[in-house]
Amino acid sequence: MTQQEDIKNAIECMRHGGVILYPTDTVWGIGCDATNEKAVAKVYEIKQRDDSKALICLVDSDNRMQRYFRNVPKVAWELVEAAVKPTTIILDDAVNVADNLIAEDGSLAMRITQEAFSKELCYKFQKPIVSTSANVSGEPAAANYCDISEEILNAVDYVCWTRRQEHKPHTPSSIIKLGKDGEVAIIRK
Repeated sequence: MTQQEDIKNAIECMRHGGVILYPTDTVWGIGCDATNEKAVAKVYEIKQRDDSKALICLVDSDNRMQRYFRNVPKVAWELVEAAVKPTTIILDDAVNVADNLIAEDGSLAMRITQEAFSKELCYKFQKPIVSTSANVSGEPAAANYCDISEEILNAVDYVCWTRRQEHKPHTPSSIIKLGKDGEVAIIRK
């Protein structure tokens, strides 16, 4: 299967409310259409995670990112540009995504991916894609495809073929929360 066919299949699955398993700029992720409340609920169910714990979304560009917040402060763009590793930014006043994806305080975690496969997937899907580590909550994140449990593999609707053979060290993204008052909090280094 070519990477383009893989992307087409993943997009088709998400357009029909399905959940995918895919390689990202960090660890392998469980993903879905971030605007589809039922699909997001299924991700929480697969993760066995309380929906009060927010999920991260991936987008392909700063133009796409700004569609999902009422305001993206200048410091957010500075952080994205200065980042030397994948960095997720949590911003207030999220809009245009599934309600069950937005944290109780109105914030949303989003990352602009630079990795070829996930960037192309986000670009062609034209919407943010949920990206949460491919594991049941509390268990170690799946750095590579071979680390994903059968339970997770069997719970999703489509498993991407791209990068399945890879065996490299991968780590989760840094997470930085920007508060309305200009406060910057490092959630994960």
